[in-house]
Amino acid sequence: MFLLSLICIFSFAVNAQEAGWQELFNGKDLSGWEQINGKAKYEVSNGEIIGTTVFGSPNSFLKTDKTYGDFILELDLLVDDQMNSGIQIRSLSTNSYQSGRVHGYQCEVDPSARAWSGGIYDEARRGWLYSLEQNPEGRKAFRNGEWNHYRIEAIGNSIRTWLNGVPCADLVDDMTPEGFIALQVHSIEEKDLEGTQIRWKNIRIKTEDLQASPWTDIPVVNMIPNYLSPQEAAQGWVLLFNGENTDGWRGAGKESFPSRGWHVENGELVVEAADGAESGNGGDIVTLDEYSTFEFQLDFNITKGANSGIKYYITEKYGSDQSAIGLEYQILDDDRHPDAKLGSDGNRTVASLYDLIPAHKNKIVNKPGEWNHARIVVSGVRHEEWLKGNNIISDDFVGAHVEHWLNSRKVLTYERGTQAFYALVARSKYAVWEGFGSWQSGHLLLQDHGNEVHFRSIKIRKLNQ
Repeated sequence: MFLLSLICIFSFAVNAQEAGWQELFNGKDLSGWEQINGKAKYEVSNGEIIGTTVFGSPNSFLKTDKTYGDFILELDLLVDDQMNSGIQIRSLSTNSYQSGRVHGYQCEVDPSARAWSGGIYDEARRGWLYSLEQNPEGRKAFRNGEWNHYRIEAIGNSIRTWLNGVPCADLVDDMTPEGFIALQVHSIEEKDLEGTQIRWKNIRIKTEDLQASPWTDIPVVNMIPNYLSPQEAAQGWVLLFNGENTDGWRGAGKESFPSRGWHVENGELVVEAADGAESGNGGDIVTLDEYSTFEFQLDFNITKGANSGIKYYITEKYGSDQSAIGLEYQILDDDRHPDAKLGSDGNRTVASLYDLIPAHKNKIVNKPGEWNHARIVVSGVRHEEWLKGNNIISDDFVGAHVEHWLNSRKVLTYERGTQAFYALVARSKYAVWEGFGSWQSGHLLLQDHGNEVHFRSIKIRKLNQ
């Protein structure tokens, strides 16, 4: 009787978990679906939807007749490793937008070596919102030549994806709250790829009594300005700018926030123009708190020809009449500001470690007047490749490993406390500052370089050492 009771309880729990799911594909025909845009071939065979590429066709989509707002979607797919595909969610096709072109969120299907399956792309609109470059474990989840299980949770402004049970993307965005679901067959550029296929099955959706999965620790990409999402809060993130006032900041070397040169407008923290003079107006501003190991991010929007920067490990006893001294994530209009041509090998261009290490030349930079996203990661653990064949001056160096990211792409990495790092300092403008780059904690700083620059969505979380 006890065993029978356990079986009944287990069966009830399973049935409760399965309740509320609706099948989007009946396994027999394409009822409830409509093909739009491209001319790829969609057919049903053996309980599967099969999409086949056609040379000369643009991207093709098999979309649901209904639209969906909040939902949990699950499906299985098997794709030829020579093609690309995706799962559209909350997507639209209207005459007013590019003559009906499908646009909206896409959960990526990418069997290539890039391995961004499970990432989120904004089809025909903003491009990549969540690449898997920042989630190396997620990149391992896709299995070439096998069936893969996708799970997508779209609840409120949160869109999260899993691939074979591995969390891949965590996006916060509110641009499109509702739209259709569609299965993409991507266009092909080579005639030889005509006839490659992708197969889908077990397509089901849940739209009521939704319960989000527990928060994970994969990076969150938050597109909503000055908003801290519940999953970010669970990860330890805090806002350093609330979009309304300058709480949490003061002038560098001062007790209070500058009375001029900076202001808040439209949810943005703005440093004002002052003829390009370094700290010639309000001066630099720093965080009230100091940090040792951390992850920091913000959005910045520069005016034409502007110069600014994000400095970290600021100790105010080091500095000059013009500006506080510290490691600097460069903010610059590379095309118009002369500083981009100075230094060595481009180490004064945007996202570079100023005057020390250049950012990757293939970085993606949005033009002045558009928003860019900066991310700085400072961790206490050295990467293994640096422990082999490198003369490590201090094994327990706090904040040893540093990464600069620009628009969700890692553009440089370096190790503090190494002979290589100190050699770079020795031939830079910082050589005159004793112990430069060796500080174990310090403030973060936003630079006044006399040009108008806007900041928003400034946030930070401390990392375990």
